[in-house]
Amino acid sequence: MTALELEGLRIAFGDSRVVEGVSLTVAPGECVAIVGESGAGKSLTARALLGLTPAEATVDVDRLVIDRTDAAGLAETGWRELRGTRIALVSQDALVSLDPLQRIGAEIAEPLRLHGLAHGRRAIAARVQALLRRVWMPEPERRSRQHPHELSGGLRQRALIASALAGDPAVLVADEPTTALDATVQARILGLLREIADAGTGIVFISHDFAAVQRIADRVLVMRRGVVVESGPVAQVLDAPQHEYTRQLIAATIHEPRTVVAESAAPVLEAVGVTKAFGSMTAVDDATFTVPEGRTLGIVGESGSGKTTLARMLVGVERPDRGELRWSGRRRVQLVHQNPLGAFDPRWTVGRSLREALEAGGVPRAQRAARVAALLAEVGLDPALAGRRPLALSGGQRQRAAIARALAADPDVLVLDEPVSALDPSVRELVLQLLLRLQRERALTMIFVSHDLGVVGAVADEVLVMQDGRIVEQGRTADVFAAPRHPFTKELLAAGQSLI
Repeated sequence: MTALELEGLRIAFGDSRVVEGVSLTVAPGECVAIVGESGAGKSLTARALLGLTPAEATVDVDRLVIDRTDAAGLAETGWRELRGTRIALVSQDALVSLDPLQRIGAEIAEPLRLHGLAHGRRAIAARVQALLRRVWMPEPERRSRQHPHELSGGLRQRALIASALAGDPAVLVADEPTTALDATVQARILGLLREIADAGTGIVFISHDFAAVQRIADRVLVMRRGVVVESGPVAQVLDAPQHEYTRQLIAATIHEPRTVVAESAAPVLEAVGVTKAFGSMTAVDDATFTVPEGRTLGIVGESGSGKTTLARMLVGVERPDRGELRWSGRRRVQLVHQNPLGAFDPRWTVGRSLREALEAGGVPRAQRAARVAALLAEVGLDPALAGRRPLALSGGQRQRAAIARALAADPDVLVLDEPVSALDPSVRELVLQLLLRLQRERALTMIFVSHDLGVVGAVADEVLVMQDGRIVEQGRTADVFAAPRHPFTKELLAAGQSLI
């Protein structure tokens, strides 16, 4: 018996074929992963399973059976009956997927009412509470009365999963459901999805992260440019990948620890008792640390730990309520944002944004065009890309352009807030190598904020671990990773374990 059968899926936009001949089966209680980088066709494949491909796409399929229902030729009315009750979607961004105007309880109740699965206020409320308890939502009664923006990223994702499970579907399609989450939260969501599979639901898990796939999936399909290049049991594919592309993806997931620098260096920055509160909430509490010149300090912690607030104080966007940030001499500090698409003006070309940064740095107008070309070349981009707007660049290109703009001011210190969290593994690895090269060539000091301990281990000489606004552990990265002392550090490291 199968929960899902797909044969010969083909998707095209005009003359461009973006998915070619994809086939897969999912049994009840089985998790099948589709892994690949942006543009591989994995999310389009997932959307086709729910009849949600874009209107301009041409979709052909030889066979599509969902929970014993032939869905190959369904019109939209037929899909509406299937979605929610036989197959459901958990998407990447719960904040966008959940209605910001609806309370969580009403969001989960909607499919119950829509499909006539519960009747009467009491019965619906009881079912909502049962669903929230099923996804291990803490304080389910209180959470059901809250709006999405009042929940953390992990709790929003649990609410979205509860909504998807409301119709008791045979198949759950999870499209990058943990990409933006911290390591411990990601581990909890992956554990929850595995529990759902073990209870009998078939799961299609879409990801670019082989470490996540290893934790949850039974079988995996590797996609590249719309084609499945390799498939098989997860252990078999990870232990003995046959295709070169699969080997590249796995290699990009494994970060080599950074070589320890033995010699001492003078501090560029000394933070003494730095504290910052917003109303009654203390975001950073009594932070004390030093940053040696030419080194990289990693700052890790979950969402809400205070690491981004600390980064904002380091670049002067926020000021400490108490304590001091003591810089040695006059230092130019620049920030590289997590989301370069939001950091760039979408109306301006990349070149114009870089010229603006050069103007702010005092570079004469006559020299700016040449400097723009040089900056783009320095970060590995074709200078011709200066004429494009941010939306016309890939994620990796935008992040490189953001780094180029930060370098325009000729900084001594770069503060990087989650600069690679949204990138595919191979692109992420290229950006990390770029940062290490720039650090060597420019003698940069870097402060690297991340929830990904594997990334921090690859780039940071020293690390701070933050929890609830406080630094709970700090020291040389190799020492902290090898012998963590604080329980929270141990939890982070256990949750963030990658492929070996």
